[in-house]
Amino acid sequence: MDILSFQSHTLIEPFRIKTVTPIQMTSQEQRIAALAAAHYNLFLLRAEDVLIDLLTDSGTGAMSAAQWGGMMQGDESYAGSSSFYKFEQSVQEISGFKHIIPTHQGRAAEHILFSTMCKPGDVIPNNFHFDTTRANIEAIGAEARNLVIEEAYQPDFLHPFKGNMDVDRLQRTIADVGPERIPLVMLTVTNNGVGGQPVSLANIRAVSEICHAHGIPLFLDACRFAENAWLIKQREPGYADHSPLKIAREMFHYVDGCTMSAKKDGLANIGGFLAFNNDEWAERCKLKLILIEGFPTYGGLAGYDMEAIAIGLQEVLQEDYLRYRIQSTAYLGDKLRQAGIPIVLPTGGHAIFIDAGAFLPHLPQNQFPAQALSIALYQAAGIRACELGSVVFGRRLADGTEEPASLELVRLALPRRVYTQNHLDYVVEALGYLAHVKDQIRGVQITWQAPQLRHFTARFALI
Repeated sequence: MDILSFQSHTLIEPFRIKTVTPIQMTSQEQRIAALAAAHYNLFLLRAEDVLIDLLTDSGTGAMSAAQWGGMMQGDESYAGSSSFYKFEQSVQEISGFKHIIPTHQGRAAEHILFSTMCKPGDVIPNNFHFDTTRANIEAIGAEARNLVIEEAYQPDFLHPFKGNMDVDRLQRTIADVGPERIPLVMLTVTNNGVGGQPVSLANIRAVSEICHAHGIPLFLDACRFAENAWLIKQREPGYADHSPLKIAREMFHYVDGCTMSAKKDGLANIGGFLAFNNDEWAERCKLKLILIEGFPTYGGLAGYDMEAIAIGLQEVLQEDYLRYRIQSTAYLGDKLRQAGIPIVLPTGGHAIFIDAGAFLPHLPQNQFPAQALSIALYQAAGIRACELGSVVFGRRLADGTEEPASLELVRLALPRRVYTQNHLDYVVEALGYLAHVKDQIRGVQITWQAPQLRHFTARFALI
């Protein structure tokens, strides 16, 4: 008899669950009390009071049996640790860079890079600087300039690579400020600030050509490089038959260096690195590393952390994993759209971004609709999301008024290998309920804020 070809339409996890962590159900009264105690800042909630935690995908994933086994082999030698050389080899196999400098997380790599290569008055273009990147640049008196394509600011506009940099604006920026004031250009892959959108290889290549024509180094913020590679494979003509590893290597080929938070596509709970080929940059950065992080063969990481990252960087490029990862995100996005929830389209890699401005049209931007929606989602269902609107990307001016962000987004970031389809269905159900009562959702005001990165510690009150 002929063997029939079975084609499943069910999304299954490409792994078996071996260890579980209980999560706690709470009543609405308990959640209201928790919100008040946290001054309506989701970052200040106790994790034990959260049912489904979609605050971030950074360091919140589940590690594999191979990673946990590798951690038992961690070499904690202060200098020359064998775990460092495994870590170094793993990064070099993917990126091709000569110098691999470990750090305790991505923002430490950013701090070392910008503090050694930039000075006050410099301009650092990016497709879109995320919060800690921008803060590290502004802390040294330089300007972080966003040059993402205009389509990125149209949430419902379909474009396969909304994370791309606007190359015409890059050329104008170089002409306006002069290449001597641009110590480096960055590309964030995927572009977290505008919906987790990918950057095409054609765009990376074009930006590289412009930068190198003016003698300007190009760096990747590579924390989600594998997800970006998979989306290139799916969306960019000519790459359907390429492996994620081959695409990743081409991405790194066009740039001079990268920063990396291994808490994302390193599949680890902590760690990061800075990588490039330039010997002079390596010497300067290693001296700064010793001052603030540690010796160059551990850089603020335990040996067992480097073992976990070395393995995670290989696992993250497996096609079964990436297919499941991106399809899970798309599944959540499709279900939310069917429920009438406005989201950023097309769905990206690590998260779904709700257009809170469209969801809550009765709230003006100075009442922070994305923060208001995040509060309502937790109060209703115990789900913690992240505001990526005018709290994160806006700022208070000297006269006390607010400069709003271009978009009011709520990010539902999916921790890697943590939640099942049932968890995602619960999220859809909760947001569907909020859509029916959205006119009851109240705006918020800031009662206290820090001068930088205010969203982490700000205090709010309901209006």
